[in-house]
Amino acid sequence: MKTDVVIIGAGPAGIFTALELIRKGSRKKITICEKGAAIENRRCPKSKTRQCVNCKPYCHITTGFSGAGAFSDGKLSLSCEVGGDLPTLIGEDLAQETINYADSIYLEFGADTHVEGVGNSEEVKQIRSRAIQAGLKLVDCPIRHLGTEKAQNIYYAIEQYLLNNGVEILFGCECQNLILEDGVCKGVQVVLKGEELEILAERTVVATGRRGADWLERICAEHNIAHQPGTVDIGVRVECRNEIMEKVNEVLYESKLIGYPKPFKNKVRTFCQNPGGFVSQENYDNNLAVVNGHSYKDLKSNNTNLSILCSHNFSVPFNQPIAYAQKVGELTNMLGAGHILVQRFGDILDGKRTWQKELAQSNVKPTLPDAVAGDITAAMPYRAMTNIINFIQAMDHVVPGFASYETLLYSPELKFYSNRVKMDEDFTTSIRGLHCLGDSSGWTRGLMMASVMGVLMGRKIAEEENT
Repeated sequence: MKTDVVIIGAGPAGIFTALELIRKGSRKKITICEKGAAIENRRCPKSKTRQCVNCKPYCHITTGFSGAGAFSDGKLSLSCEVGGDLPTLIGEDLAQETINYADSIYLEFGADTHVEGVGNSEEVKQIRSRAIQAGLKLVDCPIRHLGTEKAQNIYYAIEQYLLNNGVEILFGCECQNLILEDGVCKGVQVVLKGEELEILAERTVVATGRRGADWLERICAEHNIAHQPGTVDIGVRVECRNEIMEKVNEVLYESKLIGYPKPFKNKVRTFCQNPGGFVSQENYDNNLAVVNGHSYKDLKSNNTNLSILCSHNFSVPFNQPIAYAQKVGELTNMLGAGHILVQRFGDILDGKRTWQKELAQSNVKPTLPDAVAGDITAAMPYRAMTNIINFIQAMDHVVPGFASYETLLYSPELKFYSNRVKMDEDFTTSIRGLHCLGDSSGWTRGLMMASVMGVLMGRKIAEEENT
């Protein structure tokens, strides 16, 4: 099978590559290979079963058109300060300009025009003042909240637009390997509905997202594609009552706070805050269950959840940060008999596990109904756990009550961004004809920056076509 541009992964980076090619009038044949299903066919049975049934051959929450992001909380960060290290590669001005452009596309396809976290300057000053006193940095970032259920409608509209404009999307198509000849990428080897197939292309764009970070790391090692181990994030999902987070939710919607707590001084940050949201479960390969959070536009809970992530950087001789994080997750899953573990913060400080009956008596009722009460400290590395505890206690100065006894911690929350592919500003790797985009490339984190990378990739291919 032959095409001009083959894109591996139909997450935001891959989608926006194809979108921008169309908008620039490209005549190239575009083929997208997606392991999962079309967005209209993505269904998580948990809404009916009330517990994860570990769908095979893949989790519908993490895999399919629009990737994992659209089925989490659907938030677009509108500042180049947030979303990974892409600005260091392409420059802050271009990154911000392209964020604004990508945002306009989301608006065209039906995103809410309201932007969270703007205005309220006096209240923001007060929150920042408390953060500084606690040794934390508050990052200002306007947020466009798509909403978990609304994001699906937006991405469905984009999916139909691509199909109507001649983009070939192969669902149920899993990439096995790259086709390389004399240092040039000639295409990919895939399995499509059980049959092996070679897709030859002038350009191969790998945009497999967090879900495919481990796969891309193996591919880079196998083919000597220049890359380096980067950061891996290990942490917890924290849940407390809306009353505790009320002012921050109202003023900022998402409080992006960064700290370097003693004694280790690793970077610890908040991520993916969901006012009135729901804690959720995602499943990765080898039955690895990790925790995440959803935030709907209309459906609301009594709780707010957010993740607290501790960044780990490894040097010689160890060079497998993704495998390290997976082992932490596997050990936690083992303690929870395959389920997400949940523990009260006060019980952690008291050195005891949490029991199910204690959760039933608490003010904070878990929004993840099949989470298992237990002891996450039995699996969490000491360094990470110490950082998380100290960060939560610092957060208590910014949001009084955040470190209360009944605050819930869910584990494991893992972010697999660690493999950073070495590229130039045109996203060209050490292999000619091969480009790597989005979260799996190690350069972005989140929907917006992945979309930005896709836009710039589409522009580059279109420009070369017209010269």
